[in-house]
Amino acid sequence: MAENGDQQQGRAPHIPVLLRPILDLCAPIGGLWLDGTFGAGGYARALLDAGADVIGVDRDPMALQMAEAWRGTYGDRLTLVAGTFSNLDQYSDTPLDGVVLDLGVSSMQLDQAERGFSFMKDGPLDMRMSQDGPSAADLVNTADETRLADILYHYGEERASRRIAKSIVEHRTRAPIETTLQLAEIVARCLPRPKPGQSHPATRSFQAIRIAVNTEFTELAEGLMAAERALKPGGLLAVVSFHSLEDRIVKRFFQLASGTEPNTNRYAPQSTLNTARFDIVTKRAVGPDDRELDENPRSRSAKLRIGRRTTAPAQTLDPQALGLPEPPPQKKGRR
Repeated sequence: MAENGDQQQGRAPHIPVLLRPILDLCAPIGGLWLDGTFGAGGYARALLDAGADVIGVDRDPMALQMAEAWRGTYGDRLTLVAGTFSNLDQYSDTPLDGVVLDLGVSSMQLDQAERGFSFMKDGPLDMRMSQDGPSAADLVNTADETRLADILYHYGEERASRRIAKSIVEHRTRAPIETTLQLAEIVARCLPRPKPGQSHPATRSFQAIRIAVNTEFTELAEGLMAAERALKPGGLLAVVSFHSLEDRIVKRFFQLASGTEPNTNRYAPQSTLNTARFDIVTKRAVGPDDRELDENPRSRSAKLRIGRRTTAPAQTLDPQALGLPEPPPQKKGRR
């Protein structure tokens, strides 16, 4: 979910991240797969070419429109669905052989200034993946100072969250904050000038606001549980994340779903919570190799985790058990 410098500068657009290890670790690929973050279709096409039928899901209508130019090549082997991956278990009556999720904002969305995701390009302060509902401008101009600070801290791990929130509120009393560069400049003025090689000062704030606008952490938790319900025994769940917060959620899900808690005391026996619903394929997160880093700098912070579904019945977890960062709710009547 994090917007790193490579994404913001638009290098290596639309290249599926960690595709080779996904194909290698999930081989042989066949049956019915669901790509829950369809985007430009890179994962879906690779899965189709490997022999699988694919359901492509995306809440961004533009992504599905773009696919019309090439989807006919695969005939009825590719089905496109407008929706969220949190509901992925509703898109097929047939149990799935695999699910792949590539989390966060896509380079395709970052490249379009009118979508309002990038602080490197001037555009309306939007950030809505589905292009409906409250926008980033709505959030920035209506949430109270405490709420803004909590969002920046919990979703962006921004240490200067209170200073930035105070500045946002001060600026909006004079005029609404309506563009990406307006917001980026406000944030940048609150922080030291970055040293060469460091991220833009607005990186964490834009990440946090985007996550809040699109309820991304809740979507992730619900999507992981939906994948558990949808996969057949032996089916594979592959998740690519770009930020420590989302990787932490994915890691925690696989730990709980594999039947064991992390052992916090090395002298104590590991406790078994329940029958494993997943076997862990990747014992630790898989990152890009040197070849991929050369081909696609965007992959620098990517992490891949894969689990294989067992025969145990699916369970529903409290999303908070996955450690979702969650700001306190805004108090009614405060703006």
